[in-house]
Amino acid sequence: MNIHLKALGCRLNEAELESWALEFQHAGHQLVNNAQDADVTVVNTCAVTKEAVRKSRKLINRLRRESPYGKLVVSGCAVSTGEAGNATDLGIDLLIDNSQKSQLVKNVTDTLPISIMPEGATLPAESALFARNRQRAFIKIQDGCRYRCSYCIVTIARGDEQSRPVKDIIDEVNRLHQEGVEEVVLTGVHVGGYGSDIKSNLTELVTEILLSTAIPRVRFASVEPWDLGDNFFTLFENPRLMPHMHLPLQSGSDAILRRMARRCRTDDFASLVNQARDCVPNFNVTTDIIVGFPGETDQHWNETLEFVEATGFGHIHVFSYSPRDGTKAAGMQDQVTDEVKKQRSAELRLLADRQRQEFIESQINTHANVLWEGRNSAATPSATQPGFVKKPFVFGYTENYTRVRVSADFAPDAGGIAKCQLIGIEPQGKFAEAHILLN
Repeated sequence: MNIHLKALGCRLNEAELESWALEFQHAGHQLVNNAQDADVTVVNTCAVTKEAVRKSRKLINRLRRESPYGKLVVSGCAVSTGEAGNATDLGIDLLIDNSQKSQLVKNVTDTLPISIMPEGATLPAESALFARNRQRAFIKIQDGCRYRCSYCIVTIARGDEQSRPVKDIIDEVNRLHQEGVEEVVLTGVHVGGYGSDIKSNLTELVTEILLSTAIPRVRFASVEPWDLGDNFFTLFENPRLMPHMHLPLQSGSDAILRRMARRCRTDDFASLVNQARDCVPNFNVTTDIIVGFPGETDQHWNETLEFVEATGFGHIHVFSYSPRDGTKAAGMQDQVTDEVKKQRSAELRLLADRQRQEFIESQINTHANVLWEGRNSAATPSATQPGFVKKPFVFGYTENYTRVRVSADFAPDAGGIAKCQLIGIEPQGKFAEAHILLN
């Protein structure tokens, strides 16, 4: 049967989608790019904010309209929190809770009355990554979280921590590498807690990946800034482990971090960042900041701005706080008004844009290996007439996740790694300009 897959939200949802894609293909089914062509459409929903729930429900409705005769399967956090909606009203054929995700493919094929062409199982399975036009693979190493940050619904929806066996992860990395993938990203709900339930830890897992695979690039998705073992950053002495980590800060005020029930204070976070930068030159730290958490005063906000200014980040995801039913923070007093959240978010984005440009500028005149990921175009001053013309370029990321672009006239198609020299920054400050080194 033809399978169409869609995901909203985090990297973990993407990793789960890729895992299902491979399972469906290995069972003889085919992936299709459009819901209209699908016998079954699978949606992996998000519930991190009310807006995410709204988008999940909107996507479900749209896919039902696009494929009125196909089967619709919905999973993810919006299902586990009960916010995906009424299955009958939305035309959903099968709801699958997060606790049953590992059996999703089996449940779909066992439950939905769809005939399967027997010869389909004899066809070679194309990698889900290339079928979905992906240049890197997300590897789900664990699920769930033992902690309960006061604003977070995701850990409630995902349940207790469950780590994948090391051998399963190694086998998946090797299989993806054989299919041509050159970078894997380790992802989960609480990546730093990997192994807590199987007498292992993240350091042991990464060490084994570097020993037992030949994948050129290993990267982390979001990692909470605690539970990283002593000397963790010495792992980055191996050049295959990419010198970039996304460490969610959430606030630069210790008072707000306590209200959030975060397990990391600003001094701890600063020490972690300094360890990384001391171990690896040009180590890139990116982060998340929640704006307008309940009780956040002007003083608290200024403390956040001062800490961000002092620390410096290659990129900042800025989120306005959104109350989530079922979390402790939703019932807190001193909720911040939307107007103040909007003002503070704009202020932080200006600072984040400046720091991103400063980080890119710090890379100019350095050499880097770039994994090419896609093609796009940009308005460029015309050399022959007044005004601008659209010129195509190829873009990708360096080892430390600096975004780079090269004129399509001088670059390969997306895919592959090339050594480049970073020579400047484009006018909007979002890309480093580069040229490819032939030797």
